[in-house]
Amino acid sequence: KKINQMFSPLEQFSILSLFPISFGNFYLSFTNSALFMFLATGTFLLLLSFVTSKGGLLVPTHWQSLIELIYEFVANLVQEQVGEKGKRYFPLIFTLFSFLLVCNLIGMIPYSFTVTSHFIVTFGLSVSIFIGVTIVGFQTHGLHFFSFFLPPGAPLALAPLLVILEIVSYSFRAISLGVRLFANMMAGHTLVKILAGFSWTMLSVGGVMYVASLIPMGIVFALTGLEIGVAILQAYVFTILTCIYLNDAIHLH
Repeated sequence: KKINQMFSPLEQFSILSLFPISFGNFYLSFTNSALFMFLATGTFLLLLSFVTSKGGLLVPTHWQSLIELIYEFVANLVQEQVGEKGKRYFPLIFTLFSFLLVCNLIGMIPYSFTVTSHFIVTFGLSVSIFIGVTIVGFQTHGLHFFSFFLPPGAPLALAPLLVILEIVSYSFRAISLGVRLFANMMAGHTLVKILAGFSWTMLSVGGVMYVASLIPMGIVFALTGLEIGVAILQAYVFTILTCIYLNDAIHLH
């Protein structure tokens, strides 16, 4: 007997243990999520090594032009959003953008895994950035950094309320930065999976449904192109918000 199995579009986000590792109650297995993070990092490092192994070419290849484009793009982003004082943080911003970009694009390959579709990954990144930016603020301004939570020119009577609101708003940066990336990547991939499954079901039926399946199939291809744009855009949004937060910590208001 054939058993019809209904596959959930959320199965693509399942974390699978590839190499089980545990120490007592500590579960440290190597998962598909970790594998694709290593693949993303290794892919970009390999590309960097490939185009810079001989110091680069005077007439750049396509790959070298791509790396130079990313480099100049991030350098201009840091200069525009943070200024001269932000140059020392360029390696961090460049690494962050490259990692997110490659992770998002690798996730577009069929049967791969989208690392940034898991909130624990994006939340870990956003909290790390939040803590780092806060440390930069205190290193730069000392206790004067607390003035960031009181807008200049605010009435003294409203100061307690404004300070509380500003602290809450500032703290939510640690959550919103990660939620935005996670939600966009997960929602887009889920929608593509649903439409692709619907189209495949229509193809399997045959007859008139075979012809009708061209409609959802066309939508899937269009959404895939849109998702590639979203993958690039979300890496950019995450990076530019990090630059804005860094600018706030360095220059205050």
